[in-house]
Amino acid sequence: MKLTLDRAALLKPLAALNRIVEKRTTIPILSNILLKAADGRLTLQATDLDMEATAGVAAEVETPGAITVPSATLHDIARKMPDGGRISIEVNADGTRVTVKSGRSRFHVVALPPADFPDLSAGELPHSFSMPAKSLARLIEQTRFAISTEETRYYLNGIYLHVAEGETPWLTAVATDGHRLARARAPAPEGAAGMPGVIVPRKTVGELVRMLDTTGDVAVSLSSAKIRFTIGDEVLTSKLIDGTYPDYLRVIPQGNDKIATLDREAMAQATDRVATVSSERGRAVKFEFETGRVAMSVTSPDNGDAHEEMEADYAADPIAIGFNAKYVAELLGSLDSDKVTVAMAGAGSPTLIATPDDDSLLLVLMPMRV
Repeated sequence: MKLTLDRAALLKPLAALNRIVEKRTTIPILSNILLKAADGRLTLQATDLDMEATAGVAAEVETPGAITVPSATLHDIARKMPDGGRISIEVNADGTRVTVKSGRSRFHVVALPPADFPDLSAGELPHSFSMPAKSLARLIEQTRFAISTEETRYYLNGIYLHVAEGETPWLTAVATDGHRLARARAPAPEGAAGMPGVIVPRKTVGELVRMLDTTGDVAVSLSSAKIRFTIGDEVLTSKLIDGTYPDYLRVIPQGNDKIATLDREAMAQATDRVATVSSERGRAVKFEFETGRVAMSVTSPDNGDAHEEMEADYAADPIAIGFNAKYVAELLGSLDSDKVTVAMAGAGSPTLIATPDDDSLLLVLMPMRV
């Protein structure tokens, strides 16, 4: 294999794929990236056995072929080369060493055979649909903060992606960690109906967010065990979490009749200010709702106390309820509206947080004792 390409063209996909490669592994091939050169293109592929990413760039291919090289080493070489330079990659006759050259710099890198590189792309993905990348990105961004990090409940360590049937079928994303729940939805694209409900792992979600930063469309193909996202030359394939997602509809309260409407940004800033005196990470902020106003306060035995009031469109009976300040910040940050509605039933019941006149995003927050 022998090829030449622009340094900038190589560096971008290398940086993205290098994040997938396992830094510490007992399987040497997993530290490598697969390079395939043919027909004027270089295809790069990385995997950690749970996820596989592929990207392609234009290259002057003199001799087609394939090889695997240490991903971190190749990335560092490309990163340290001067801007605007060209990089040539050539494999020796027996495929054990790769020569990387740019300007007056020359590197010899140990290689491993491409036949040993794992392939996650095998197997049929019978369900497929296409949708704007920005629409899928919105579903992911508005729910990913609520993904659980508790490994014992592994089935919560991802986003539950499914189609909720009804008068209008919705492509729905759900995440919860038991303390808060986020549900975002968009009209189901053609072809999505009948897809199995799947749990996309947290690491895959992180890579997907980066990949969806585009104005194009994303093609989604999946089975009950695997999912693939394709945008142009980028392909992300991932195993799915093998588990049953809990019935999240049972968590969404239906009778919350104490409803307050507030300015979202003002609420976020006021909550952040009073939480300044908190001596514990995630300490509860006390919200006291009364007609036309809400008071927020924190009392810390070590640091003192803080109190702030703001206007609220509220006309129900007074209620005092506590929320985790960090969770409030993350929930409000997932909304993109000027106003926010907070629907409560009691001090110990789940609270609904949403946007007025928009049911595409629904957030549930469990209260804390104050």
